[in-house]
Amino acid sequence: MRSNPKKNVLIALGWFDNRLLQGIAAYATERRWHLAAQSIIHERVIPWGWQGDGVLAWLAAGDDLAEFVLSVKKPTVDFSRRRAHLPFARVLQDHAQTGRLVAEHFLERGLRRFCFYSNMDNWSQTERGEGFIRALKEAGHSCNWLRWTDPGSGQAKVSWRQRRNWLLEHLRGVEKPAGIFTANGTLAVEVQELCEDAGLSVPGEIAIVGIDDYLLSVGANNRLISGVDTNLEEQGYRGAELLDKMMHGTRRPVRPVRVAPAGVITRKSSDFLAVEHGGVARVLQHMAEHLEEPLDVAGLAQAAGMSMRGLHQAFEDHLGTTPAARLRRLRMELAKQLLAGSTEKIEIVAGRCGYPSLNSFFIAFRRETGQTPASYRKATWRAR
Repeated sequence: MRSNPKKNVLIALGWFDNRLLQGIAAYATERRWHLAAQSIIHERVIPWGWQGDGVLAWLAAGDDLAEFVLSVKKPTVDFSRRRAHLPFARVLQDHAQTGRLVAEHFLERGLRRFCFYSNMDNWSQTERGEGFIRALKEAGHSCNWLRWTDPGSGQAKVSWRQRRNWLLEHLRGVEKPAGIFTANGTLAVEVQELCEDAGLSVPGEIAIVGIDDYLLSVGANNRLISGVDTNLEEQGYRGAELLDKMMHGTRRPVRPVRVAPAGVITRKSSDFLAVEHGGVARVLQHMAEHLEEPLDVAGLAQAAGMSMRGLHQAFEDHLGTTPAARLRRLRMELAKQLLAGSTEKIEIVAGRCGYPSLNSFFIAFRRETGQTPASYRKATWRAR
């Protein structure tokens, strides 16, 4: 008999995305697990009588699936908080951090008017909206929550039209330019469509960021709308990792494990700068065009035709940050993109991001992310 028999893990997902499955599969491959998934994911049949070692679940709608997972009495990790009363470990997206990232994304572009659009009473939508509003409030700004409430099943035939008319009225009435964060990718597509119907320019009048939801936001629209990469691969990997520990005797954590989003993927719908100050606008453009060069605040002030002190104050007034902090963020965003999306040597990445040496890049990246460039690349590639 083998001393370490292969673990048999059931995948019981009431909702899933292929990226979540990729993260699970990556960990399962490392541990040589057997994954039982066919009956639930593809055939929608609950495998009553299944026997194994642990369960990875996403308990969305459907009491029968939840009842089944509870009945097997095996270590279980749930990727959803919809049934928080059930005694399972949970690995969840950090929805509040998602909202904060979008707030920072809009603020960096000089926006000062904001809306959050949701269409259901859902825990993940609520956490995203609250995180977005909290981050804006900390920066001294308010946000209008456009919260659609469905009129009920008796009005199902008209609710779609009612919602779009209601949203169109709000889009026309909002003071512009404004940034709109939508609770999922489908709603972002809807906002874009209605802006087109109303003759509102995107992103000049309405900037849009949604959730990078590949299942629901399909076609060309998905390539035009900015969205948060919610890091579903990492969520799947971390969930499998936690289940492995529990199958070997570790007690389930009392609090959910939260997985931070990977970042905002900037596309056409929010790729602009609403900065009225000419000097600040010139510096932002100069940064974008000369990011590989050894820029400093003195040179940026010269490009703006301003004093260093005046430029610093203008950045604080119009962007809520400093020129140096903005430059660091741009360089880090580029570094993450290059590390995750290319095979270039790390010293080449450092040079393309404007760092004079590998050591200075290493220190800056570690300070910003808590990881080395190599470990960040390994984590992003592993989750694919």
